[in-house]
Amino acid sequence: MTAPTTIDSQRLSDLLGSATPPRVIDVRTPGEFETAHIAGAYNVPLDLLCEHREEIVRHLDEDVVLVCRSGQRAAQAEETLRDAGLTNVHILAGGITAWEAAGFTVNRGAQRWDLERQVRLVAGSIVLSSILASVAVPKLKWVAAAIGGGLTFASLTNTCAMGMALSKLPYNRGAGCDAQTVVAQLVGSCPADRNASRRS
Repeated sequence: MTAPTTIDSQRLSDLLGSATPPRVIDVRTPGEFETAHIAGAYNVPLDLLCEHREEIVRHLDEDVVLVCRSGQRAAQAEETLRDAGLTNVHILAGGITAWEAAGFTVNRGAQRWDLERQVRLVAGSIVLSSILASVAVPKLKWVAAAIGGGLTFASLTNTCAMGMALSKLPYNRGAGCDAQTVVAQLVGSCPADRNASRRS
């Protein structure tokens, strides 16, 4: 595959059925990945990918398509991998949301809230409770202001400190979510293995 770096769901589906399918890397949390993921995808959470990018890049010698919920985390992962020297990397436009909306199947497991929904819950709860509590303790209104400022910064920089913090909670992590396990999965697979897993 060549540019553009963003590909749509139909194109990815076609590539996955080809003789040389790309490696699909899902950068969501293990909890989100377990809920629904593209068959044959590998789960490499964004924080782990950023921390171990050089080691991971050494084991990615074919085309790579990055997937997240909507494309934002995949864009961060793409930048990280390109900075580490990987040039054959692409993003699934619209993420797993667009993939499902286009009618393509996913493997489903235990249902959990996605990370963006968790961020909205936590941020909204903090803002609401601090505003209500500011009736008794006026200075608490600044907590709501800080959250608003943090969300504005997150939007402008396309990053989310709260999301990264929430991704580390046990609810979002799996038992095998560490660098050694992830790299072992990448190394221990070959194109033939991935084709077989997609057909099953």
